[in-house]
Amino acid sequence: MIARFKQVLVLVFLLTAVSAFSQIGGSNTFEFLNVPVSARTGALGGSVIAVYDSDPAISMVNPSLLNPQMDGMLTLSYLNYFTDINQGYFSYVKDFNKLGTFSAGLKYVNYGTFLETDEAGNEYGNFSASEYALIIGWGKTIVDSTFFVGANLKPIYSDLWVYYSNGIAADISGTYLSKDKSFTASLLVKNIGSQIKPYVSGGDREPIPFEVQAGISKRLKHVPFRLSVDVIQLQNWNLAYNDSIVATNANDNLDDEEKAYQNRTGKMNELFRHLVFGGEFVPSQSFMLRVGFNYKRRAELALDNKPGLVGFSWGVGFRIKKFHISYGSARYHLAGSSNHFTITTNLSEYYRKSAAPKPPKEKKEKRVKKDNNDNG
Repeated sequence: MIARFKQVLVLVFLLTAVSAFSQIGGSNTFEFLNVPVSARTGALGGSVIAVYDSDPAISMVNPSLLNPQMDGMLTLSYLNYFTDINQGYFSYVKDFNKLGTFSAGLKYVNYGTFLETDEAGNEYGNFSASEYALIIGWGKTIVDSTFFVGANLKPIYSDLWVYYSNGIAADISGTYLSKDKSFTASLLVKNIGSQIKPYVSGGDREPIPFEVQAGISKRLKHVPFRLSVDVIQLQNWNLAYNDSIVATNANDNLDDEEKAYQNRTGKMNELFRHLVFGGEFVPSQSFMLRVGFNYKRRAELALDNKPGLVGFSWGVGFRIKKFHISYGSARYHLAGSSNHFTITTNLSEYYRKSAAPKPPKEKKEKRVKKDNNDNG
């Protein structure tokens, strides 16, 4: 039993490590809530909360972006993460006029299949691990198509072998859109909530990944380009992780002041860890190119002697008939990249509107005869 419990502990450790939130990542449960699934978000650095258009995939994170343009839209997203870890999301949006715009979706992660053994290597079969979050969203205009508010409700369920947990979370957000629709600013408070049932009966409840974000985007006037900047983890300034801290603190030849000096992190280093940059080149409504940069990801996961393109991301989006198709790729490490796929379509476009009934032929002929008599 102890060996099996160790397997689960190793699994949980790997999952939090893959989430790449370093100093703050290992202290929370349900970290899958923060992993970007949509291709557009993945291509723009992993965070984009301030782009107001008809893309329902971004409203999964920022519900104040829900708007009537998304009415009838169905979204399917798939993320091929690392090894055999896969994530997905699907949602449907419906507008109810004065009540606002609502969405309902499901986000899931499948961690794959694991071999169960004991300390002697005896095999007992396979087991799997997965987590789910039902996301119910609402968004509404409150001031003359300029200010918008929104909220998400997220029941959560986690199944890790013989250990189960559930929780509840909510997101609250607000968005400002300029009158010419070229500038957007958003504020998001996400994952407000708690773990309800711990994995171990009678155990302590673990915190969920609460976060405050802000974002802006600007569409340039004479160039078909949109720049976006997100500020992440506003509730926590200290995001930097120094992997030499353990060695420094264990050095008995240094006093506390010298240890603090060597463990310091520059203010600019800390500042840029909070920033995520993204850009979209949109030459037409049917095609777009995307690039992004996440400094925090690069600072924590790139190798000093060979950083490569770690922290950079890119993607494309295009329209084929009634389908909007997007692909995004984010470089986490030299060992591999994530691959995101999103397909969006508007179901209302498939409904054929019945043609207006034509007047009966006989009545039309009588009307012509009557007009001729009147003219005669």
